[in-house]
Amino acid sequence: MARALRPVDLARAASVSTQQIRNYADAGVLPPTPRTPSGHRRFGVRHRRALLAYRALAKGYGPVTAQAIMRAVHADDVPEALALVDAAHAALHEQRRVLRATSEALEAAARRAPDDPAVPRSGWRIGEVAAHLGVRASALRVWEAAGLLRPAREPGTGHRRFSPADVRDAQMIHMLRQGHYPLPRIRAVLDELRRTGSREALHAAIAQRRAALAQRAAAMLEGSSHLHHYLADEDPPG
Repeated sequence: MARALRPVDLARAASVSTQQIRNYADAGVLPPTPRTPSGHRRFGVRHRRALLAYRALAKGYGPVTAQAIMRAVHADDVPEALALVDAAHAALHEQRRVLRATSEALEAAARRAPDDPAVPRSGWRIGEVAAHLGVRASALRVWEAAGLLRPAREPGTGHRRFSPADVRDAQMIHMLRQGHYPLPRIRAVLDELRRTGSREALHAAIAQRRAALAQRAAAMLEGSSHLHHYLADEDPPG
């Protein structure tokens, strides 16, 4: 007879609460769970393997995708589960490609003199900058509120007037946001560039993002290994 496990046994194995185990069972993260005549769930070794596989997948793929993968497996749709795995790896590869292109564009923008001849010395209004970058004017206002942009104001009207240097900074912010950099990190990059002309903070930000993608790739690899062992009905090594 297969060894019976209590909810608390599974909870301890994954360092979660017993309520979380019930939530996983209800969500389809765990395989169908038989019940005793009194209505209690009866867990077994396969449920433990499913739990550990899900937890490992969630670290790299995120809880939403990990749950979708496990639900597909338990619906006997392994091809769909593998398609979800492939899609996540493709998305990560695209993020790497974008990071590479973004870092090259940022380096070029940072090296460029702030007096861009494309921008008149009198500067542009916010709508012109938004059109130039392909963003909403509201995005520029958010960046200004966060301290990333410091456009001057026209006397009398109070309208924002973006200098060539402001436009360059806005372009860099736009590229960094496309690379998923948080606003505080972008501010540190711009502050150093304005203060000293150094690109060290920019290099550090790009390196940090590259390391984060590598860390996620490693976590996805570990999660895939757990999924492989679960599909083979084996305990993962270790």
